[in-house]
Amino acid sequence: MKKITLLVTLLFTFAGIAQPPAGYYSTATGTGYTLKTQLHNIIKNHNSQSYNALVNTLYKSNSSNNGFRDHYYENDGTILDIYSERPTSTDPYVFNPNKNCGSYQGEGDCYNREHLIPQSYFNSQMPMYSDAFHVWPTDGKVNGWRSNFPFGVVAGTTSPCNSGASNTPCHSQNGSKKGNNLNSGYSQGFSGTVFEPIDEFKGDVARAYFYFATRYQNQMPSFYSNSSEVKVMFNGTSDRVFSTTFLNILYQWHIQDPVSQRETDINNLIYQYQGNRNPYIDHPEWVAEVWQEMASVGDVEPVYVAIYPNPSKGGDQINITTDKEIEEIKVINLNGQIIYQVKQPVLQNDSYSIDNLPNGFYILNLNIDNQSVTKKLIVN
Repeated sequence: MKKITLLVTLLFTFAGIAQPPAGYYSTATGTGYTLKTQLHNIIKNHNSQSYNALVNTLYKSNSSNNGFRDHYYENDGTILDIYSERPTSTDPYVFNPNKNCGSYQGEGDCYNREHLIPQSYFNSQMPMYSDAFHVWPTDGKVNGWRSNFPFGVVAGTTSPCNSGASNTPCHSQNGSKKGNNLNSGYSQGFSGTVFEPIDEFKGDVARAYFYFATRYQNQMPSFYSNSSEVKVMFNGTSDRVFSTTFLNILYQWHIQDPVSQRETDINNLIYQYQGNRNPYIDHPEWVAEVWQEMASVGDVEPVYVAIYPNPSKGGDQINITTDKEIEEIKVINLNGQIIYQVKQPVLQNDSYSIDNLPNGFYILNLNIDNQSVTKKLIVN
């Protein structure tokens, strides 16, 4: 198997994303897995709360920064369920905070607690069992469809899920999908059943996994033997933690869906609730710092990309040189907005060019030979 390193160099701080207490990360000075261990030592030993407190205290909190309630889309204070929320249209159903249960017949009956890292992976042990950074309120029926399956990229055209979601590939009412993994591009390497949330929440899920891999890094090898599905997502180590395929998926989702206000609010709320934070919400660039050297995408050759001048000055022509044809160029600002996009760009004088970008920090996303390559771009 040949390997490609994802050239992600997001080594700058996304200012103003969240508000950790002064000095909270003062010992996070390393790089790579050393940094991950330093972060582990900062966030470990949180004040574990009971499983029931998630529903009775956390999800029901009336705090204005309760990201588990909808202060962002309909802004109606109902439970914000990533499996039913429709960010750009009316939700198919809503849950008030008291509408939780363990028995359901169909979508919209009630919500329950979804372990993004399935509890069978760690034998339902505490404190993982009630750690609010990966236990979220979701529709009970869709949670059941997701079951213990890994997250992934569903292949094929989907139809609405039947009552048992046995007609895969299929989707819930907000478009969350269940089916076989695409097994190509950044998700290749596995073809079994996976579950895919909508794009709006993919980065949220990815950063929850990066948190879990860091908070429980010393226990990850023991979790590896607890479930057959676990071997799809994890590799049995305490440093890298993830399988190649799953790391690629999480990494891509993290880049495609930047930190949102919802995540910032959840981070601050959970800090008040259980006394620790998700460092990858406070510092998204640390994902690259810890994992970028190990991210790979299947049987493809490494891609060379050079950008010059970088940093550049406003009005400069920015040139992109690569050893393979670029299929699409996107320039994304720190708010996640695409400010420049062109498909099938024209090669001129052995390079591609971008003109007249305003001053700022940007993420340059290139689609090259069905691969996604991401670079930092600075205009000042």
